[in-house]
Amino acid sequence: MDPTALLRPGLLADTVIALGGGGPFAPSLGALGATAATLPQTLDEQAASEHVRGALAAHGAIDALVHDLRPAFGSGGVEGLRATLDGAWVTVRAIANAAWIERGRPGRVTLVAPAPAPAAPDPHAEAIRGAAENMARTLSIEWSRFGVRAVAITPGPRTTDGELAALAAYLASPAGDYFSGARLSLGEVTVTPSPA
Repeated sequence: MDPTALLRPGLLADTVIALGGGGPFAPSLGALGATAATLPQTLDEQAASEHVRGALAAHGAIDALVHDLRPAFGSGGVEGLRATLDGAWVTVRAIANAAWIERGRPGRVTLVAPAPAPAAPDPHAEAIRGAAENMARTLSIEWSRFGVRAVAITPGPRTTDGELAALAAYLASPAGDYFSGARLSLGEVTVTPSPA
């Protein structure tokens, strides 16, 4: 799916979106007019703060953060789980503090979780999906007084990067003001057998 086929051209003009986690969203968001500030992955809080301050110096402001948890998870396991969640928290906190809370500006956080394993459930991937939802809900409460909104996206097994980019763009747009503390699940169908 091409986000520009779904959303109007220029929707994100004058919007600076920080991209954490190394996801593939820069071209799609840029096609809608956003300026993407890609942040390197780090678990070091001081390095994360320096990267954010560099992005602020280059762009003047950061309006939203789209943090892709999928690349850090890598091959999974406990180490992938820990690296994913620690990296997300370090990045989210660095952006929120420097770009929004200290400056008295509102902001938006979108967390993109990994898809479920198609064959058998991966407990570590499911833990990240639950943690992303929990982080979004908690931050939406804790940081609401600062005007910071947080949402988690949990893709389905066949969700494409284009679909994720379209939803991330929508959430970064003015329409995203209506969402905070939510988990937006894509492509997940539950079939309940009818009683015989």
